[in-house]
Amino acid sequence: MNSITRRNFLEKSIVLGAAGIVAPSVIGSSLSEATPRLIKDDISLAQWALVDEIKAGKWKTLDFAKIARNDFGLNGIEFVNTLFEVPTEGYLKQLKKNAADNGVTMVLIMVDDEGDGCSATREERRWFEINHRKWIDAANYLGCKSIRTNCRGPVNVSKEEALKWATETYQMMMEYAVPAKISVLIENHGGVSNDADWMVSLMKEVNNLYFGTYPDWRQPSASFDNVDYLLKMLPYAGGMSYRNQPTEELTAKMIRLAKDSGYRGWYGIESTGREEIKKGTELLKKYLFSS
Repeated sequence: MNSITRRNFLEKSIVLGAAGIVAPSVIGSSLSEATPRLIKDDISLAQWALVDEIKAGKWKTLDFAKIARNDFGLNGIEFVNTLFEVPTEGYLKQLKKNAADNGVTMVLIMVDDEGDGCSATREERRWFEINHRKWIDAANYLGCKSIRTNCRGPVNVSKEEALKWATETYQMMMEYAVPAKISVLIENHGGVSNDADWMVSLMKEVNNLYFGTYPDWRQPSASFDNVDYLLKMLPYAGGMSYRNQPTEELTAKMIRLAKDSGYRGWYGIESTGREEIKKGTELLKKYLFSS
């Protein structure tokens, strides 16, 4: 088991003071307040799990809260930025109303197509940070606690160079995210983010309570040990991208590892399709909420 526990990571992490530009909606708020963290577990629905239905025109993001509540009985939703139709103030206000009407919590925004957190040039790294500000602001407005980012790096980049670039990127992001009280998470979507040891090094370098991981429970393969990856990410986890595993035994093992680590928070079901979402809900209720 990783020697770094979730407790001592949180105790030793520091919240950086804001410098430079801050989210307009939270100027003047306290910068020393610790990041909000759940003290209980719950189940949310990741929008990507139903992306085929959205692309087919069966429903829109404005319908997401109703779908999660009425079709699956779930308490939370996790958005994908590229599926927002038009993120104006009026649109975001309607999302808030629809979520409130259905008793659903808006958990996070998965941010794609806004650059890479491990870009090779300073200009690209700066644009990555700037591109994510609007999504930090949107998350803050909606009441989400986090945004999810991608950090792959160029092909064949050295781990040392990648660490230097990503550290610079996410330290810049913290200057904007901390006063907005929005956590910035990295999901393992290829490249250096698939390397658990490299990710641990990045977490230590940035060392901020508002910076963390969003482990994708991908199925195991010859090139990816998902149990080992989850174990190493748990001390820094700000969310879970839950996926059903090949066997119920393995699914139960991963749920218990997360639970026993001290993680408390949302498990966002990203298994594809309605039947897999229902299966995931059943398994999480069976093993997460059992004594």
